[in-house]
Amino acid sequence: MSVLYLVVPAALALVGAAIVAFVWASQAGQFDDLITPAIRALHDDLAARKSSTPTNRRPAPEPEPPAAFD
Repeated sequence: MSVLYLVVPAALALVGAAIVAFVWASQAGQFDDLITPAIRALHDDLAARKSSTPTNRRPAPEPEPPAAFD
C-alpha cells in the first residue's frame, strides 16, 4: 500500500507534463495544418524516385503482337 505514495504523484507529474507539452505545441502552431505534410512526403517520394532511375538503360523491348490465326 505504501507504493501508492510513490506511484500516484509520479503519475500525476507525468500527466501534468503531457498537458503542458500539448498546450505548448498547440500554442506554437504544431497542429495548424495536418494535411500538407502528408502530401509533401508523397511528392518528395515521387521526386526521389524519378531522380534515382538510371538514364543510361535501354528501354524494354516492345512485346510482339499475337500471331493471327487463319
